[in-house]
Amino acid sequence: MKTKYSEEKIVQILNEVVAGAKVMDTCRKYGISDATYYNWRSKYGGMSVSDVKRLKELEAENQKLKRLVADQALENLALNDLVKTSAARSEERCSSASCNSVRAVRKKGNQSAYFVTTVLSSSAKHSTNGAI
Repeated sequence: MKTKYSEEKIVQILNEVVAGAKVMDTCRKYGISDATYYNWRSKYGGMSVSDVKRLKELEAENQKLKRLVADQALENLALNDLVKTSAARSEERCSSASCNSVRAVRKKGNQSAYFVTTVLSSSAKHSTNGAI
């Protein structure tokens, strides 16, 4: 919400009404509507200037954290898709006895053990210098 008033000024306006000024007169004096005053009062009522600044900082931090969580959730989805496609490809190529044991582990529902075993076995097969 954009406003032409800073947080300090909003707190000052609210404090005028708390000190005894009428809401209508104060709104007319500053050129704001009653609805704006009551919205400000619900959000900033009883706060000092430092409290309002802290609230703004916390809201900004909260937005950053929400973005981080959303980005991480997208990365997790991408990695899960990669695991599924990688697992499907390795099942198609695999016909040895070790792969059959891996399939048995997967049928039991342990997808992470399957993926680790598949990745380790495929990287060992295709490694040229022995490093994974």
